[in-house]
Order: sequence, then structure tokens, then C-alpha cells
Amino acid sequence: MNPAGQGGPLAGLRIVEFAGIGPGPFAAMLLADMGAELVRLDRPGGADPYSRNVVSRGRPTVTVDLKDSADRAGTLALLDRADALIEGFRPGVMERLGLGPDAVLARNPRLVYGRMTGWGQDGPLAAAAGHDITYMAVTGALAAIGPEEHPVPPLNLVGDYGGGSLYLVAGILAGLLSAGRTGQGQVVDAAICDGSASLMAMFSELTSQGRWSDRRAANLLDGGAPWYRTYACSDGGHIALGPLEPQFYALFRRLTGLDSDPDFDRRDDPAAWPLLRRKLEALFAGRTRDEWCRLLEGTDACVAPVLTLTEAADHPHLAARRTFVTVEGIVQPAPAPRFSGTPTAIRPPSAPLSLAEAITRWSGEGSFRS
Repeated sequence: MNPAGQGGPLAGLRIVEFAGIGPGPFAAMLLADMGAELVRLDRPGGADPYSRNVVSRGRPTVTVDLKDSADRAGTLALLDRADALIEGFRPGVMERLGLGPDAVLARNPRLVYGRMTGWGQDGPLAAAAGHDITYMAVTGALAAIGPEEHPVPPLNLVGDYGGGSLYLVAGILAGLLSAGRTGQGQVVDAAICDGSASLMAMFSELTSQGRWSDRRAANLLDGGAPWYRTYACSDGGHIALGPLEPQFYALFRRLTGLDSDPDFDRRDDPAAWPLLRRKLEALFAGRTRDEWCRLLEGTDACVAPVLTLTEAADHPHLAARRTFVTVEGIVQPAPAPRFSGTPTAIRPPSAPLSLAEAITRWSGEGSFRS
């Protein structure tokens, strides 16, 4: 075990990750950033090219053939020494390999068995293929995002990473807390469709109250409100505007000279929104993005430049906080959140291990960083 306060708040926890795509590797990255000791079991030839480098940081890789009896036995021996596992296969695959929850928990009753899927472990679609966009689609989340013409996938942030990875991490940590109290592990069934639906909790309530329209770009937070959306500037850049509270809206009007235009008194009248949008479009088109930032950024008017990923690392606030760091020439986000007593860090890349080496290093108090 690592001494308390060293290596992050999860130092000393051992987690086995079965290599997969999308939300599983990202969840593993977050846990590794917080200090958990992970080993990634990868199939011969590798798995997902999109989950390499940054997303696979902080843990070594062991190549295993799960169809080989010796490698399966070695994998079970490694799981005997683990606190949790992450797997993202379709339902039934781990069971067919002899690595399902019944087999593993019989040997290690304290283990938290984290399962990451799109549709969940049961239900009519459980065995079907899918991706972030399809899992979001059935929950109402995708239909709510985008312009009036058609829904737009918000990268894979809402489904894979928001509804998938973050719920899996929360589930594993809750399972570990429970196991610490009871001595009993359990299965965490993290389905992207479930997590995406959960993220829509506030909007579900507003819809049931008749305060949220199913029509896109017609509501408070979906770009419908003229004072909560983006606007193009004269140089082709964009500004994000979001003075939701009346006092912030009043300040925005005062700083931009709009306090003299009575049309902007109709802030809460949806019938006036098209007119206000046109006026704001004309206003922002009159200056460059940087000119608007010099006037408004850092005030309670709630205005920020819309930056590309290439630009973001150089933003003064993010640079001051070192929100982005460069590791081996790759600019990447630093670990989040931050901890005062057990600070997190990006670990240097680990050399690949053999399965035998991994088992040996996890014997007793061993560590992959020893």
C-alpha cells in the first residue's frame, strides 16, 4: 500500500481493466489519475486506437488471450488480488470466458465488478450493438440538443463519458465504500442509456411541468433564449453569452449600451426572443471576439470566448490553473478534480508487463510502480 497522502486519494486500490473502447478506458483513466493502481488487460494485437496515449495514461498493459486456459487462470489469480474490475464486453461474454461475476466473486467476495455497456445487462436491446449516439437517442437527450432542423451529437460527452464513464466511476467508488463496511463486493451495472437518462433529470421535471418544449432551440438552456447562446463576431470567432440571472443580464445590457433599448426589457417573453436574437447578432458582428472579451470577459455579464482545443490551453485562466499540461509532447487535460491532501498527478508511461509479472508485483504489498 502507498502511504496516506501520496499518489492520490485512491492510492492502494487495485483495479483490473479489461481493455475496451470509449467509456471504459476513460473511467479507468480517471481512477488512475486519482491514484488507483490499474493494470490493463489487452487482447493480442491491441484494442481501440482511440483509447491510446492520453486516455490510456497511468497504467501498464498486459497482453492476455482470454480464450487460452492458462491466461484465464492467470487472470483469475490477478483478480484474486484486486479490489475492482472494469469490463465493457457485451452481456454474457465474460460468463462464457469463465470470468463472470459468479466465478470471480466466489474467489474474491470483496471485489467490485464494474460492467460498462450501452444498453445494460438486460432488456430487449442488451445484446445489440450500438454507440454513444444510439444510446443517447432513446433517452430524450439527443432530441434536445442542436438547432431546430435536426439533433446534433455533442461529441461523445453526454453518452459515453457523462452517462457512461462518470456513472461507472461513481458506482465503483460507492461499491468500494460498501465493501469496506460489509466485506461484500457486488456488480455495478453501468449502462450508458441509464446514465444519459439520469443526466436529463432536471429537464424531465421541467417537461412534466410544461416548462420545457420538445422543440429544439426553443428553451432556456438549448440556445432558444437570446441571452444563452453563442454569437458570431466580425472576425469569424464566437462569443458565448449566458447572463441567466436578472442582475447579470442588467450588467450585460449596461456594458453594451443595450439598457437604452426597451426591447431588451422583454427578456422573459419568448415571443420577443427572435427579435432580440437578431439584435444581438448585429451587435456582436460589429466587433472581433478579442474586442468583446476586453470589454466583457471577467465581469458578471457571463461572457466568454468560444475557443478551439488548440486555443484552450493558452487561455489565461486555464494556463494559470494548469488545466492543460504537456506530457511527452502531447497537450492533455490535467487530472480532475483536485485534492488538497492527496494531490493527483499524471503518472509516466508504464512499460508493458507479462501476466506473471503483474501477478508477482501484486503479491503482498507489491506495486507496478515499485
